[in-house]
Amino acid sequence: MAPRLRHLGFPTRPGRAAAIRQLALQAPAPVTARMLGYNDDHTTRIAEEAGGTWRHYAPGDHRR
Repeated sequence: MAPRLRHLGFPTRPGRAAAIRQLALQAPAPVTARMLGYNDDHTTRIAEEAGGTWRHYAPGDHRR
């Protein structure tokens, strides 16, 4: 779909970046990374740049 939108003159990268930043604010970076198939370090950096507050999140199973 992105190639079609670009062909029609719609920029796709700014919208994608904004969507990832919004996700990083709403969920911990490791969770966002796993959902999107990104590296944890990449989403952590995005979250920090966006002002995210999930820095001290400990991923894993907390039911124990």
